[in-house]
Amino acid sequence: MSKEKFIQEITEGYTFKGESIVLGGAMLDGECQTDTLVNLPLKTLNRHGLIAGATGSGKTKTLQILAEQFSANSIPVLLMDVKGDLSGIAAPSPGHPKIDERHLKIGIPFHKDISPVEFLSLSDEKGARLRATVSEFGPVLFSKILGLNETQSGIVSVVFKYCDDKKLPLLDLKDFKKTLQYLMGEGKEEIEGDYGRLSTASVGAIMRKIVEIEQQGAETFFGETSFDVDDLCRIDENGKGMVSVIRLTDIQDKPKLFSTFMLQMLAEIYATFPEKGDADQPELVIFIDEAHLVFEKASDALLNQIESIIKLIRSKGVGIFFVTQNPKDVPDDVLGQLGLKIQHALRAFTAKDRKAIKLTAQNYPLTDYYDTEQLLTELGIGEALVTVLNEKGIPTPLVHCLLRAPQSRMDILSDEEIDDIISQSKIISKYNKEVDRESAYEVLGKKIEAAQEAEHQEELRKQQEKAKKSTSKRRSKEKSGFEKVVDSTVGRQVGRTIARELTRGLLGALGISSSRRKKKSGWF
Repeated sequence: MSKEKFIQEITEGYTFKGESIVLGGAMLDGECQTDTLVNLPLKTLNRHGLIAGATGSGKTKTLQILAEQFSANSIPVLLMDVKGDLSGIAAPSPGHPKIDERHLKIGIPFHKDISPVEFLSLSDEKGARLRATVSEFGPVLFSKILGLNETQSGIVSVVFKYCDDKKLPLLDLKDFKKTLQYLMGEGKEEIEGDYGRLSTASVGAIMRKIVEIEQQGAETFFGETSFDVDDLCRIDENGKGMVSVIRLTDIQDKPKLFSTFMLQMLAEIYATFPEKGDADQPELVIFIDEAHLVFEKASDALLNQIESIIKLIRSKGVGIFFVTQNPKDVPDDVLGQLGLKIQHALRAFTAKDRKAIKLTAQNYPLTDYYDTEQLLTELGIGEALVTVLNEKGIPTPLVHCLLRAPQSRMDILSDEEIDDIISQSKIISKYNKEVDRESAYEVLGKKIEAAQEAEHQEELRKQQEKAKKSTSKRRSKEKSGFEKVVDSTVGRQVGRTIARELTRGLLGALGISSSRRKKKSGWF
């Protein structure tokens, strides 16, 4: 195929009737074809996307380019900043001769610019705190997060139903645990009559699952004030979409918490946002950096839930872009839903790596201009293979693209710069206020204390009655013994008296008889 044919095919394939953003310039035989631009149609970018490539190949900068271009087109963006290197989007690029050279090859001018940024946090990082209540998860989603079986999920449903019936707010994990404790103890008879008996073994298993996610910091995520996803869709006074950066540098070793947060966020967006149909551009774009953290430790139930939401959420005008090293990090069912694919270089060090590259090459449209499998290992930094759905939903021709440079800083902000942005936040005071209103933990805690106090008083009463009976019995025994002693003494005294009297009588009779005999015998 000739160079002219290539330019014609790429120009026709990447020219759209609606609004689009410029990703970079097309390349052939290692050279950028000036003014042969690779555009992305905003209309189909709610069909999700993938940015993949080896470490150091330029994935993060590609994410940065897309995010700032979306923002410039009044599309709000949510960034998962796992490595902590995306904050620079809030500051202008310092510029560089190599940047000017790159843009000259592409055929577009370079402009420095910034995007409005809001910092968010799941933990103690600086920014507005993201929280959600246990009730907002619901029994089904909460059970899937914990990885429970059918029997255990049934118990979770009973806990939610009981709290709903009794008007008990189920806000955080300690509320849920306290409710379980109450239903297995003081409220056992109450729950068995209305909902059936709960298995002690299943309750113990649920408790262990909760402890597992608590150890990954989930107690800081569950609670109030719940984050309102509408705050992700703000437009600033200049008409730019707000870029919300979630600082996740301290949860890289907590994949369970990351998966929990992601699933809740997607579920809340899906439940809250209205249907949009085929809109001219997305309402919100979400970038999930280090996407393998979402899928790596997820249970089958959790993966199924994520896949279902990703399939459905595009109708709400939401686009989700996964950023990871290898496409195989993303499940096949999810990968098949992605309309935009930006593939940076892959490295082949082992036979397994070469096999993975061959499989990756097969995921892209066939082309007469590139040996895709070989090119994947030869791409330079800031270069990628690109294909996207056109306005009719058809994949565009595969193109080797020289990416434009970010208009914002390709480095992180200093602590002082981050503090300055946070000080201007319009939502941080709303979400960083500690709230711990009376909920199931306090209400049931009082019931448990009252029941324990009543049980304690009953035990004291029984002990007192037992002590009284014991004292009475002892006194009765003492009295009986005393009476025996008294009776024995009196008996002996009476006996002695009778004996003495009898003796006296007998001796007296003997004395009289003796005297009479003496008189008769002349003794006197």
